[in-house]
Amino acid sequence: MSLIPDITELLARARADLRMGLPVVLTDDSGTSVLAIASETLNPQRLADLRGLDGDPVVAITNRRAETLKARAYDGDLARVLIPADADHSWVQAVADPSDDLSTPMKGPLMSERKGNANLHRIAIALAKSARLLPAAVVVPVEDGRGFAAAHGLTCVDHTRAAPHLADRSTLREVVAARLPMEVSEAGRLHVFRPEDGGEEHYAIEIGRPDRDKPVLARLHSACFTGDLMGSLKCDCGPQLRGALAQMGAEGAGVLLYLNQEGRGIGLANKMRAYFLQDQGFDTVEANHRLGFEDDERDFRLGSDILKSLGFGAVRLLTNNPAKIAMMERTGIAVTERVPLKVGETAHNRGYLATKAAKSGHLL
Repeated sequence: MSLIPDITELLARARADLRMGLPVVLTDDSGTSVLAIASETLNPQRLADLRGLDGDPVVAITNRRAETLKARAYDGDLARVLIPADADHSWVQAVADPSDDLSTPMKGPLMSERKGNANLHRIAIALAKSARLLPAAVVVPVEDGRGFAAAHGLTCVDHTRAAPHLADRSTLREVVAARLPMEVSEAGRLHVFRPEDGGEEHYAIEIGRPDRDKPVLARLHSACFTGDLMGSLKCDCGPQLRGALAQMGAEGAGVLLYLNQEGRGIGLANKMRAYFLQDQGFDTVEANHRLGFEDDERDFRLGSDILKSLGFGAVRLLTNNPAKIAMMERTGIAVTERVPLKVGETAHNRGYLATKAAKSGHLL
């Protein structure tokens, strides 16, 4: 029946629940079920309720966060940290959030679960991450997951159905396009693309009337609230955005893809957490790792999808990032030329740019 939510809709509901601090039920084909709640939005009462269940709760964290905490990641990409009997809500929060790592180091050693399957814990972390929360979840086993979910009005997600959707990007659909005169060109057009999974919308801005039969001057620009709008001096994003648009305007044609992947794909709140850690002396990559993320969580395949949808097959790519070029080529968009975009260096971001060059391979 079409009124029953499909797996894409259930995952969107699960993300919304986790952001509000509600638990979700996760099940697999073996009959195993767990209750999972994002560590970031967990409150003391719900922790007490989780402890009132029959199973023993653990905090599932990524191997990146586990490295910082010296916790054993027996499952490879994640660790299931046992919650001590006397641990309170603030202890659970401190496992997930590195803000106070230096001022109040974790008391250990932390003990990790090594028995059993971690597939459902992996889904819990993936859901928290895709909800732009810290990638950590409190997980406790429950009996009869579907019955538990029905009895408590909770969202229930099946691992077998969910895993492929969490691993791949959602299909993008163009919602609307309209003329948009801009400072750099009065002949502008804005296209809005919306993913089917209820995630963030992405935009394509056409300058002039680009010829689909020739390589178009293009840029994949990740949204940066602080740089694009607030004039932040900590990054070079704002100058890159304005520089790219100006160059397209000067040439009379181009397309800028504005992808809502703030903070290298971790969201604005987590980016601010990374900034807080940078003020403690960590570089941008180290800060991401301490939070539990990889160096870069963005998915540049979105740019390829949008370009193809607009009828472009080849680009002259405005970028300093080889990863963007490689992804375009792998996904069927020919990059005929890399056009450097070296703007916006300040005393505040010099170290940040050096880290991008040294650790992320940016061509600066």
